[in-house]
Amino acid sequence: MKLYSYFRSSTSYRARIALNLKGLEYEQVPVHLLRDGGEQHGDNYRAVNPSQLVPALVDGDQTITQSLAIMEYLDEVHPVMPLLPQDAAGRARVRALALTVACEIHPLANLRVLQHLKGAMGLTEEVKNEWQQHWVKEGLAMLEAHLARDSETGRFCHGDTPTMADCCLVPQVFNAQRVGVDLGPYPNIARIYANCIELPAFKAAHPSQQPDAE
Repeated sequence: MKLYSYFRSSTSYRARIALNLKGLEYEQVPVHLLRDGGEQHGDNYRAVNPSQLVPALVDGDQTITQSLAIMEYLDEVHPVMPLLPQDAAGRARVRALALTVACEIHPLANLRVLQHLKGAMGLTEEVKNEWQQHWVKEGLAMLEAHLARDSETGRFCHGDTPTMADCCLVPQVFNAQRVGVDLGPYPNIARIYANCIELPAFKAAHPSQQPDAE
């Protein structure tokens, strides 16, 4: 398998965690999102993923895009160390937690949006950072409320083994810390993050450990 990835991309980070949790071997193909205007926009990568986004997973003659689709694909093709619970309600809950990150936080503070805010919209760096912090905090508050309320929350987002939800939570917390968001108001998120990053699969997926890390 090949994973087209950028070391600091949170979506790529999610896919790396999932691959590592399942103990799968894969080759990383770096796609630098900033160099030369963004390598994701070049013809070579557009042929892999016309959406011009990372990650993309190539498995034989299959190319899977979108990090959550990649994780679900891996779960179906390699069911050992499942990323989703066995029961329907549990699967729905884990998907909902993962989607809180993937749909409610990430799209409002990702690279494309931030570049547009500074470029076409003319926002200053300070105002751009305020925008990013605001939406990260809003999303983390939502996630924290669910984790605090639900009895299914355990050592990890759902019970005592990592799931797709944890694969999404950890990169989002990493990004939140990078932009100066204090985790104090989110004790469950902070606790689960601390538990996750002690596991080898999460350590190996960290941006600093990637071949294209700067």
